[in-house]
Amino acid sequence: MVYEVNDLKILQKGFNYSQDGPGNRLVYHLQGCNFRCRWCSNADAIPLENLAARDVSIDEIYDEIMRSRMMFFDGGGVTFTGGECTLQSGELLPLLKKLKGSGISTCIETNGSLPSLREMAEYIDYPIIDLKHPDDEIHKKWTGHSNAQTLENIEFFLNSGKQVHIRIPLINGVNICPEKFAKYFSQFDTSNAVFEFLPYHEFGKDKWQGRYEMENAFVSAETVDEFTRIFNSRGLKTVKT
Repeated sequence: MVYEVNDLKILQKGFNYSQDGPGNRLVYHLQGCNFRCRWCSNADAIPLENLAARDVSIDEIYDEIMRSRMMFFDGGGVTFTGGECTLQSGELLPLLKKLKGSGISTCIETNGSLPSLREMAEYIDYPIIDLKHPDDEIHKKWTGHSNAQTLENIEFFLNSGKQVHIRIPLINGVNICPEKFAKYFSQFDTSNAVFEFLPYHEFGKDKWQGRYEMENAFVSAETVDEFTRIFNSRGLKTVKT
């Protein structure tokens, strides 16, 4: 798929407080994702083409962000999410550079699956990376994609000293294995990282075309507490947003 030069394909946008990075943020949902997580709450953002999405020039987006600066309180700024925003790295990178040069706090939410993420790292103030499972075969089964590049990019950020926020969606029957996650992350210096657990929900169920495949996927509060306890016991700092 080739996007028009200097345009980002945007599905929706709006302000959100603290859940898409620090403070009050203007959040852009970009169209297209290379994963197909069966529980995705933004299934309408998965296809590369969507009649509801709009091509917007990076100059127009930049101007809109600059006009919105007064709303970036409590350390806020702009967040690019998806879909998978790094699929549009050719257009997103120059925009991030321009925003960084103008003193705007930048955040992205990503599945971490593309090498281009490293090219953007210098211009991302707050990266949020999802990890669905540390085991590659299990990851492929539920997302349709390998986790190899995601793990490489997570390791890159952990070793970089740059602050990184790692999110783990908790899905019953898929990844309720806190020891496996904790064992993986305990290999690294995680002093610059925070970890967040996102219990399964069905808020995006109606966005799916065809049959929604997840059944009995909710997790208990006790499961979330167990993840938190085990991570904290390993010195892995946990947060809630």
